Amino acid sequence: MSFIDPRTDFAFKKIFASAESKPILISFLNGLIYQGNPTIQDLQIIDPYQAGKLMGLKDSYLDVKATLDNGTIVVIEMQVLNVKAFEKRIAYNAAKAYANQLMTGKGYLQLDPVIALTITDFTLFNNTNKVISRFSFREEEEHFDYLFPVMTLIFVELPKFNKSIAELESLADKWIYFIKEAPSLEMVPESLETNSAIQQAFSIANSTNLSRQELDELEAQMFYFQDQQRFREEALEAGLQQGLQEGLQQGLQEGLQQGLQQGLQEGLKQGKSNLVLRLLTQKVGTLDESIQARVLQLSSAQLDSLTESLFDFNTVDNLVNWLP
Repeated sequence: MSFIDPRTDFAFKKIFASAESKPILISFLNGLIYQGNPTIQDLQIIDPYQAGKLMGLKDSYLDVKATLDNGTIVVIEMQVLNVKAFEKRIAYNAAKAYANQLMTGKGYLQLDPVIALTITDFTLFNNTNKVISRFSFREEEEHFDYLFPVMTLIFVELPKFNKSIAELESLADKWIYFIKEAPSLEMVPESLETNSAIQQAFSIANSTNLSRQELDELEAQMFYFQDQQRFREEALEAGLQQGLQEGLQQGLQEGLQQGLQQGLQEGLKQGKSNLVLRLLTQKVGTLDESIQARVLQLSSAQLDSLTESLFDFNTVDNLVNWLP
C-alpha cells in the first residue's frame, strides 16, 4: 500500500476539499485550531478562488476555504517552497477574505472573523521551537484581545515536528504526522485507525484509488516542486562559488564579503532566468532568440512576478505583450 503526498497541491485538495471530505476537514480543523475540542460540528467547503473585487486587485488561489457553523471563515494553505514575500501573501489573503464579505451584502456589524491556517514544509520562525504558532489582534503591553475577533493567523511548521508514531498524543499531533509521514508509510498505523476521519483521509490518499489522470497530475506537481528546489539550490551554489572566487582575488575580508554578496545575487538571478525560460518553453513552445534575450534582461523582481503569473500566458503573443 502506498499513499500520495498530502503536501502537494493536488493531494491536499483531494483529501481535504473533495465532496466526501467534510468529516475529514472538521476533525483536521478541530485538532489544529481548537486543541482537539469538538468545537466545529459542521462546515461548508467553498470555492477557494478569491477574485479581486476592484480593478487591479490581485486574485488569490487558496488550497481550501470553508465557512464554519458559527460563521467563521477559514482559509487553508499548504506551502512547500519558501517563496519571496510569502509572509505578506498570507496576511493579504486573510485580509481579502475578511473584506470580501462586504461584497456579499453584509454590513460591518455582520462581518465574521477569519482564520488563516498555513502549513509550511519549511521553517518560518527561527526564534521559537513551537510547531504551531498563533497570531491575533492583541494589545501590546497588557495583552488583552481586540474588542471583536477579526483575523487570526495560525502557522504549522512541519520541519519542527519530530514525534514518532508512539509519541503522538493530541489530535493535532496525529494530523500533522499524517501530512508529514503519509508518503513514507506502507500501511495505516494501528494507533491512527481508531480515528475515523484520519482513516478516511488515508483511504483517499491511497494511490490505488486514483485514476491514471490523477496520478499523472500528481506526478507533474512533484516534478515541478523538485525542479524549483533544484534550481534554487544550484543558483545558491553558483552564487556562493562566484562570490568566493571574487573575494579571494581581492585578498581582503571586505572584498570577500562584497564578492560573496554580489556573486550570490547574480547566481540567484541566473537561476531564476533559467527556470523561467524552461517553464515558458513548456507552456508556450519554442521561444525565439529575441524573447529569450528580453527575459534575460529582466530584473530579479520582474522574474519573480513572471514566475507567479506564468500560467496566465496562453500564447507567445500574450508573453511578448507582457515583457518590457
